[in-house]
Amino acid sequence: MTFNDLNLVEPILKALKEEGYTTPTPIQEQSIPILLGYNDLLGCAQTGTGKTAAFAIPLLQHLFNTRSNENQRRTIKALVVTPTRELAIQIGESFTSYGKYTGIRNTVVFGGVKQKAQTNELRKGVDILVATPGRLLDLMNQGFISLKDVEFFVLDEADQMLDMGFIHDIKKLIAKLPQKRQSLFFSATMPPAIVQLSASILGQHETVTIKPKQTTAEKVEQELYYVSKGNKTNLLIELLNKDALTSSIVFSRTKHGANKIVKHLDRAGIPAEAIHGNKSQPARQRALNSFKDGSLNVLVATDIAARGIDVDDISHVINYDLPNVPETYVHRIGRTGRAGSSGTALSFCAGDERAFLKDIQKLIKQDITVIEDHSYPDDGTEVLTVPQKRNPNKPRKNNFSSGKSKRWSTRKPASRNRSNR
Repeated sequence: MTFNDLNLVEPILKALKEEGYTTPTPIQEQSIPILLGYNDLLGCAQTGTGKTAAFAIPLLQHLFNTRSNENQRRTIKALVVTPTRELAIQIGESFTSYGKYTGIRNTVVFGGVKQKAQTNELRKGVDILVATPGRLLDLMNQGFISLKDVEFFVLDEADQMLDMGFIHDIKKLIAKLPQKRQSLFFSATMPPAIVQLSASILGQHETVTIKPKQTTAEKVEQELYYVSKGNKTNLLIELLNKDALTSSIVFSRTKHGANKIVKHLDRAGIPAEAIHGNKSQPARQRALNSFKDGSLNVLVATDIAARGIDVDDISHVINYDLPNVPETYVHRIGRTGRAGSSGTALSFCAGDERAFLKDIQKLIKQDITVIEDHSYPDDGTEVLTVPQKRNPNKPRKNNFSSGKSKRWSTRKPASRNRSNR
């Protein structure tokens, strides 16, 4: 089957041809005819399978066929809600690409930036709005956005929405939507909470489930490096200097750790940028755009920030820190090996991460190839010191070393914000 067989209008076919699209992916082949028939849809497919085009193309066609007067005031007819800023921007770009010859206008609203540019676009009138939940509700409360004319509603990456705590925001949005609408619900997984949420959004609906021929863990080549904490950066630099690592995402468990990795790489002459929650949205977007266009080969990310990264041809994912939640490991390595391509995941494991590794292997039900031939092997003898609780009844002692004394202060230290995820 080709896109020509899906009864699409010529302006959309022309745009798809320019994008190099000829054959629809399984999720597109099954979903597009359902959605062109105005049916509700529950779609379950992994990230990277072409879900955005599966819903964007039918929405554009519906709006193109029903828009009668170019001069009439544009109101929001289609609403797409997605969990992260980066993903919202990418979906907006897809609508722009597929709809370039349709005359349909879209815009994107998300938090982390000033709202003026976004509200200016809304005032001009748009047909399709792509939004993250928080900014959407904020602009609705301010009167910039009305959902009364919405005919098509898409909830994308629903499982991530729940993981990120957006369930109450989603319920507020659903209450504001017209009862008569076409609803689309996409999720990579279907735990009970997702099934329950889908039931509150969808009416009589069709279901499309695309099961991968291989699981993420099976199709991505995985390698494990035992390395002491102090040598992780040295090993990372050694690996990144290899020619095969053309585009790599490096995962850090913390924001502070991501910044430190970037500093070390810069000193070693390896350009890198970090994306995490403390970075401004323009900075995050600049880094992501540079990574997409190939001018930046190394992106250092925390898990939350990386959820919106949808970039093809990532050669390597590097787990600088192993995640303490095994499912997160699968999400991380799924950033490579997308759309049928191959990819490699390299994981560093220090002494205090052995328990995390055990949980990961239990989840994926396979061993990870251990690479012993590298410059910074850890033989497992690294001693981990655990701070002992001090007996409050025992006086502190002064420590003397090389004639210098350490003075103990009884002053209570300033509180620190330890939220570094």
